[in-house]
Amino acid sequence: MKLQHLTKWCAALAGALVLNAFSLRAEINPKPFVIPELTSWTGAEGMFVPSGRVAVKGGNKELMRIAQEFAADYKLLTGKELSVVKGGGKAGDFVLEVNKKQTALGAEGYNLEIGEKAVMSAATLQGAFWATRTVLQLSEQNETCQLPKGKTTDVPNYAMRGFMIDVARKYIPMDYLRNLVKIMAYYKMNTLQVHLNDNGFRQYFGDDWAKTQSAFRLESETYPGLTAKDGSYTKQEFIDMQILAEQNYVEVIPEIDAPAHSLAFTHYKPEIASKEYGMDHLDLFNPETYKFMDGLFKEYIEGENPVFRGPRVHIGTDEYSNAKKEVVEAFRAFTDHYIKYVESFGKQAMVWGALTHAKGDTPVKAENVIMNCWYNGYADPTEMKKQGYKLVSIPDGLVYIVPASGYYYDYLNCNNLYNNWTPAIIGNQKFEEKDPAILGGMFAVWNDHVNGISTKDIHHRVFPALQTLAVKCWTAKETTLPYADFNKKRLELSEAPGVNELALYGTEQKLVLEDAEVKAGEELPIMEIGYDYSVNFTVEGAEEANGTELFKSKNATVYIADPKTGRLGFWRDGFLAQFNYRIPVGQKVDIAIQGNNKKTALYINGKHRETLDVKTIYVVKPQNQVHVMYNAENSAEPIMYDTDGAKMFLQRTLVFPLQKAGNFKSKVTNLKVYNYWTLK
Repeated sequence: MKLQHLTKWCAALAGALVLNAFSLRAEINPKPFVIPELTSWTGAEGMFVPSGRVAVKGGNKELMRIAQEFAADYKLLTGKELSVVKGGGKAGDFVLEVNKKQTALGAEGYNLEIGEKAVMSAATLQGAFWATRTVLQLSEQNETCQLPKGKTTDVPNYAMRGFMIDVARKYIPMDYLRNLVKIMAYYKMNTLQVHLNDNGFRQYFGDDWAKTQSAFRLESETYPGLTAKDGSYTKQEFIDMQILAEQNYVEVIPEIDAPAHSLAFTHYKPEIASKEYGMDHLDLFNPETYKFMDGLFKEYIEGENPVFRGPRVHIGTDEYSNAKKEVVEAFRAFTDHYIKYVESFGKQAMVWGALTHAKGDTPVKAENVIMNCWYNGYADPTEMKKQGYKLVSIPDGLVYIVPASGYYYDYLNCNNLYNNWTPAIIGNQKFEEKDPAILGGMFAVWNDHVNGISTKDIHHRVFPALQTLAVKCWTAKETTLPYADFNKKRLELSEAPGVNELALYGTEQKLVLEDAEVKAGEELPIMEIGYDYSVNFTVEGAEEANGTELFKSKNATVYIADPKTGRLGFWRDGFLAQFNYRIPVGQKVDIAIQGNNKKTALYINGKHRETLDVKTIYVVKPQNQVHVMYNAENSAEPIMYDTDGAKMFLQRTLVFPLQKAGNFKSKVTNLKVYNYWTLK
């Protein structure tokens, strides 16, 4: 009996030791969070500890540049140095390699195997670059920059993943476009369409075409005087931005929009305007129209080193009148002409979908032409596919942002998009995933109104949409993370290495900056503070001349005495806003200015004084409410208003500038900057 008991005891002890050994083993690493979500993951045990080196296999010069950019971005995100060496690496090294035999990875896919080394390999340089973006995102989420061991083969579902920005009706500074390129690259968004010309709606300008806002934003030598006076890009600036984009594997697609949306051209040359359909329509029956547009396109796409560097050029062709058959046929002839015209310079043409709206007999080239499908009533996607066009899914009722307009979306419904949309869905038509006719998806910002919206406000709308569309165009239906988790975790990632357009400082509520006394002309350690914020300070008032600055950055100015009235106010993006408050001379007051994406509030000595919020300056007539393109039961549908009575909402928001103090005479003390509202 004793021997039997001893045998059972030993067996039990052995079992316990085995169970204990299993419990001590490291867990298999779950799929890590990155944007876009990895399309596959096989977890392993343990963590990769970086050695501080990135090794480059092979002698490819561009791969070495990618490695050096990876090291520079790694330092921006983590503060840690990486030395770049040649060879296959050793334990603890990041390794970059291109193996053209990995054809299954396609043009943009990559393998990432994190073990003793973290090996990033791809069939192309672009795939290798995307791998570095994944590793950077993983690295910035760990305080010690350790990576979870495991491996992925990450291949996009769609080849075109993009964003279109209207820089015509709202000038967007080149500095922002350059940062936008970096942000897009960080999230593997590979296409930026820049809409270079457009105009406002006549009814907001006294029904006078001559007064209606219009702009063409690019320097022109062929037509001196065409370029907008309120903000534009030199040719060299535009070229340099495209070079930066190429280095980040983002394609810039410039768009010159005609024959509608063309008021900038007819303001310059009135004789090419349509007398029947309005000055924003070109006269399609006037030979001078073709002569003008030929000269304009040629200026930017001719020669060995054209201004439009990329392989594709967008020619517009959207929303022209279809009132008469002869007009439809002329529109189709115009479209066909400019498809072939840009092709004659070695470029691939892109167009807006309009050929259902402009259905006719005149043939329009479809082979090798890319069409933005935005509204199925203008271009039926199934029919366009049948005709041979390659399609980009950009349905207006789902992915159009028109900031603070009262129609379309102000902010995209990212929850709905994340859960229900992929590029296979164009309006109310659904295609098979990875249908070869659908190149991919995009979203758009249209700046229809001169309503005080700032570039910072636009970015506040763009960034969550960009993160969401990045997932839905790369990972598509293969997402596994619930939206609530995605929406929380996305906030923990940087916009891009070295980029903080949102001007955010952490996700926890905290005091961001403190200064006992702000000296006139003093440079402060942060440029600005973004939504939501509270900037608190004490002022002992002195006599100040109108226009005296309190704080400023390259984006905005806060006045201690504004240029017009001498009151507390601010300027940004060409708009001046004033509080109904003048700082008293010889008195000491505690001031708090608080701001979010809707309003800017002023508190004096702890009490609310005034809020500058959204101001309605045009009111819609209820009978003019119409829907965009969906049935009312679609809960994701925004309301669209007839432009005959549309609201216009003046925005009086401010991302608070802090880069430098102004040359004031007053005494400013006890500056405290918080990333939340301290007063209610």
